[in-house]
Amino acid sequence: MNDNKLNTIFKDLDFDVFETPENHESDFLKRLKDANNEKPSKQGGKVVNLWKPLLLMVACLAIGFFVFGQGFLIHPTINKDLASVSEEMATTQSFYSTLIESELSKLEQQQTPETKKLVEDTMAQLQALEKDYQQLKKDLTESGNDKRVIYAMVSNFQQRIALLQTVLLTIEDINQLKNQDNESNIL
Repeated sequence: MNDNKLNTIFKDLDFDVFETPENHESDFLKRLKDANNEKPSKQGGKVVNLWKPLLLMVACLAIGFFVFGQGFLIHPTINKDLASVSEEMATTQSFYSTLIESELSKLEQQQTPETKKLVEDTMAQLQALEKDYQQLKKDLTESGNDKRVIYAMVSNFQQRIALLQTVLLTIEDINQLKNQDNESNIL
């Protein structure tokens, strides 16, 4: 839009809805003069005005510490695991952890250039399962040893073992096919 169109639009509109009172200027000047002549009282001087922001900051810090610091000091967050639930769960966790470590070492020993991608994908899936397990540990802490969370944690261990065993069987199949191809090429 150019200026001419804007001028024509606003030309007929009257924005002066209220009129200022006749003594408006004199009242304003009188208030301004009174404000300049006013002396600060002895109690409300500059010293008190400097303390107000300082006291406000101290109060905010104290409230912040009470609200946010209280939870950290009284209730430290410690994630439980299966071993903290009972003696049987500690044995279960130890068994599964040992079995997973054993299967991982077998996987690393059988890794070949042909199976490298398969092993990398398996490790990514194991990391995802480990991340889920860490969340389950937090859930166990919050739920107070809820049996559903305990079952989910045991199931997580079982999923890891099943994944590792499946991959190991697949690697064995790949190695057997490779050996069969080599044997047929020799004859």
